[in-house]
Amino acid sequence: MPTLIDIPFEQRHTCWFCAEPCSEQFDYYRMAHTPHPSLTVPACKECLGFAKKNPLTSIWDCRDAVKDQLMHVYQKHLAIGINWTEQELAESEFECKIFGGFKKSAWMMYQIAQSRINAKGWPLSLDGVLLDGENHDSQTGFEFDDVRFTSLPKAIEHYSNTLSLDAHFLKQLVTLLGKARFGHAIKIARLNIGITREHQQRIIDELIEDEDQT
Repeated sequence: MPTLIDIPFEQRHTCWFCAEPCSEQFDYYRMAHTPHPSLTVPACKECLGFAKKNPLTSIWDCRDAVKDQLMHVYQKHLAIGINWTEQELAESEFECKIFGGFKKSAWMMYQIAQSRINAKGWPLSLDGVLLDGENHDSQTGFEFDDVRFTSLPKAIEHYSNTLSLDAHFLKQLVTLLGKARFGHAIKIARLNIGITREHQQRIIDELIEDEDQT
């Protein structure tokens, strides 16, 4: 039977995946290649459902899959933080019944979604022994604009979907400019929505020339 992980006092009744209050538990049964014993982590109902569908090869890979599912479900909520600032929402002229409600709740919705996506969970240990693999996040994660993604490809996918960008073009731009200039890659892609593949290639070629000259 899986063993319940050590739970810090302040994390009682807290989902290990997203840090929301919870009353459920997720049992992870190890396989031959799993780098840790079978274990149980506290989980909210939503994360529990995602975790059961995506056990993958370890509890950390499972967590990445849960995060990706949450990001898909709450894509519109996360888009609020891309398209607005808290001050812009407060100063907006949305006063009708429908948009007035959006004005009041939108930033809170964004913050809740952001907090769930960014939650890392506490370091996993069983009977006081820390499990190997706790550096998983630092190896594979990518953070941009105060949101932590499970990987760089997931960040590209999210911004492509949210901003209606050409995913292939954005991927090319990020490959050329690097992670540190992810924001610049997005700006170029946004300025060139709807252009042909030939036009995209001309932009890539020009950027390669500029990079070669620096």
